[in-house]
Amino acid sequence: MIDKTVKDAHEAVSDIENGAVILIGGFGLCGIPEASINALLKTKLKGLTCISNNAGVDDFGVGLLIKQHMLRKLISSYVGENLEFEKQFKAGTLELELIPQGTLAERIRAGGAGIPAFYTPAGVGTHLAEGKEVREFDERLFLLERWIKADFALIKAWKGDTAGNLIYKGTARNFNPLMATAGKITIAEVEELVPVGELDPNQIHTPGIYVQRIFQGDNYEKRIENQTVRK
Repeated sequence: MIDKTVKDAHEAVSDIENGAVILIGGFGLCGIPEASINALLKTKLKGLTCISNNAGVDDFGVGLLIKQHMLRKLISSYVGENLEFEKQFKAGTLELELIPQGTLAERIRAGGAGIPAFYTPAGVGTHLAEGKEVREFDERLFLLERWIKADFALIKAWKGDTAGNLIYKGTARNFNPLMATAGKITIAEVEELVPVGELDPNQIHTPGIYVQRIFQGDNYEKRIENQTVRK
């Protein structure tokens, strides 16, 4: 029987090297691979390219990698909550590729599906179109966008089994399923790890064929990025 479990996050990320391209799942601070990010911090790697929907905040999520100057480039759709990112970007020490959120999701999906490029209307007529092929379809202009693939994908799910089958919960089912398909090596951390056969096959969101390593994390913070309550 296939068993893809590893001891912990440190073992899971131990072969990531300087300069690697890494997908990091989640949406804002929801559904992010907290344990894998914390394990990466201890490696002191440099020159990483990170693909994430956002830049986290200064003291959590992807923001921790930025704070430690581990990233060479960030590919993202939203960076507005991280002052450290702003500081490094303005200093010219951190490169940014800003992508519309839907285009980012589709480029990742295309990478996982083996589709090298596709056309989208998002970004036509803006600076995002500079240097890209533009074609007309049905009297409308579209940009040619390339797939996104990575050396590693770090994702988080609610529950998984030892063969790597995953179930996400709520908003965590956003970029995580897409990124799981687009990494050469996908590392999944879960809140609950169960033996094969305990998950309902009809409820599985990511089949284990996409996952190379899986482990059970603990002490998840699950922060709220911006909390608004009624007075």
